[in-house]
Amino acid sequence: MNECLTASVKAAWDRDKADMTARVAKFLCVMMLGAAAVHLVGQSADTSATRSRILALEHAWNQAEAFKDLKALDALFDNGLVYVDADGTLMTKAEFLSQVKSEHVQQIITELMTVQVFDNTAIVNGIYRSAEFKNGKPLTRRGRFIDTWVYKNSTWVCVAAQATPVVR
Repeated sequence: MNECLTASVKAAWDRDKADMTARVAKFLCVMMLGAAAVHLVGQSADTSATRSRILALEHAWNQAEAFKDLKALDALFDNGLVYVDADGTLMTKAEFLSQVKSEHVQQIITELMTVQVFDNTAIVNGIYRSAEFKNGKPLTRRGRFIDTWVYKNSTWVCVAAQATPVVR
């Protein structure tokens, strides 16, 4: 009879042990999924804030260029800026700022902008329209652009930009 009782207690113990192991495994899975979800929500919030910040910088660029605010543009661009203009001209930061100073842009509007964030890099693409005077005549331009921003020294700076005219 003792053997029967011992076998019965051992079987109950094994069931309880297996049940407890399953519960611990489920608990650990739930905790890991919860931690991953919190991390992803945090990343999503960070990414959303970064996208908003980059879009604000793009709009600041448009305003600074239209008002020839070279100091603001200087702060937005990295010293190693590589800029490819709509006509294919490759420019440095200094060359781009010199062009802004001499051109007669009245307004720049961007639309359909999207921002993709990759760690400390953000890529922006969209459509621009500019109104300017060239040789005393009004000129409207439309094109696509892609800008590359990098988070350096606790701030976002544009390191590369390219504009392509859209002719339709």
